[in-house]
Amino acid sequence: MGKLDNPISLLREILIRVPLIIKTIFLHAIRLSHVTGKQDLRTELTVAVIRSFLTFNSPIGQQQKDSIRDPGIKGPMWVSKVTLPQPENDVQDAVIKAIEDLKVGDETYSIPGVAPVEAEWTGHRSGVEKNTPQPDISEEAKYEELCRESTDETVILYFHGGIYFLCDPCTHRPVVTQLSKRTGARVLSVRYRLAPQNPFPAALVDALVAYLSLIYPPPGSLHDPVPPSKIVLAGDSAGGNLCIVLLQTLLTLRRICPTIRFHGRDIPIDLPAGVATSSPWCDMTRSMPSVHHNSIYDFIAPPTQDPASIYRPISVPDDDIWPAKPPRIDLYANANALLHPLVSPIAARKDLWKDAPPVLIAMGEEGLSDEGLVLARRIHEAGAPVVVEQFEGMPHCFGMVMMGTPSGRRFYDVTAEFCRDAVAGKMAAGTPLSGEITYIGYKLLGTRQIPLDKAVPLTDEEVDERLRMNAQWRLEGERELQREWLEKVKL
Repeated sequence: MGKLDNPISLLREILIRVPLIIKTIFLHAIRLSHVTGKQDLRTELTVAVIRSFLTFNSPIGQQQKDSIRDPGIKGPMWVSKVTLPQPENDVQDAVIKAIEDLKVGDETYSIPGVAPVEAEWTGHRSGVEKNTPQPDISEEAKYEELCRESTDETVILYFHGGIYFLCDPCTHRPVVTQLSKRTGARVLSVRYRLAPQNPFPAALVDALVAYLSLIYPPPGSLHDPVPPSKIVLAGDSAGGNLCIVLLQTLLTLRRICPTIRFHGRDIPIDLPAGVATSSPWCDMTRSMPSVHHNSIYDFIAPPTQDPASIYRPISVPDDDIWPAKPPRIDLYANANALLHPLVSPIAARKDLWKDAPPVLIAMGEEGLSDEGLVLARRIHEAGAPVVVEQFEGMPHCFGMVMMGTPSGRRFYDVTAEFCRDAVAGKMAAGTPLSGEITYIGYKLLGTRQIPLDKAVPLTDEEVDERLRMNAQWRLEGERELQREWLEKVKL
């Protein structure tokens, strides 16, 4: 992933990919493409080009900087930047209580501290051209204009994707603006702390601060209190993971610690109206069959390391933030914590999802699909409402990378409908489509319903064994990495 803001650099990168583009068009035209009948030309080209850019060959710090460069605010959106004040350490303590309650072994993690959380209120702005800049007014005035155009009391609390170490609310403004436009809701998009500088559970602490700040606004907040019944958590990829683990944190705290100290008040832990996710990352170990079977349709490459070898972390040039010291295998979490339910929610026992609000999982036919389907099955079997839409041949987060396509439009329409129904209290475990996948065919030409218990040909025991084996492989790799590091330090 390189710098593409320079026109000359961008032109060079495009020219390098001309042979790839020509080859893709030619094979598609003569119907010899491996994805014929699953992807149209636009989708196939999009996947091929994005895949070619995802090389991750520069230092992690540089990748971060490149991914969070603010493109500016213009067009049909209102953006009001805010900082949610730092609360007491009780928020961190509550997250740690949830982590400890859900531990199944000797998982270790960092103590992140509590910090102010930056965020962006975002809403649709009508009647302007795509290049119209925001007026030069205060953030409070922008928020007032945003509220004036918001037609619904719903608030969407949004967490961006980016593998937990890339991206920012500024990269996801078009996505949240679409959600605002279709729902009439205000969207609060959160700038949570990124790994590897801030590993698990820093992002989760920030997410809880943002959620509680909506319900119980700290002094000086622009917004009035938002009832939890009017809040929908939403996110894509790693942001979908953060939505789901925040929900699991809230469910756990309601059971073990139902009140929390927040800006001088003891407040109850309440659940949101629902959770809407796009291609959620539910398995940090990448253990499910779809990571290989569906890689042909996806721009996310499948794992390439041989399980018979020693597991190694991502190979990139060193900088001051990676490798970590002491080293670890994963950018986000210690290897012994990868199967903690607040890291990989696929590993949570199904009974932990009891009393969960409605959950939407929208996905393509992608590498992450099996883990999302297994999670949906477990939520359903716990008696909670879950709605799943899977789009044939579509890649990871297709709603974000292919917004103007028919599939992209359907994704946003379905998400908006789910948000409205969740806030209206229309979702229940026994309603139609709860417990089934709506599988949407190529080019939206047809749909069929698939029971969740038939979606993934793995039993819960087989899923758990795959997770255990892959987690153990990573743990052994991390131990060897740390042994090598200690030897170098001694020298």
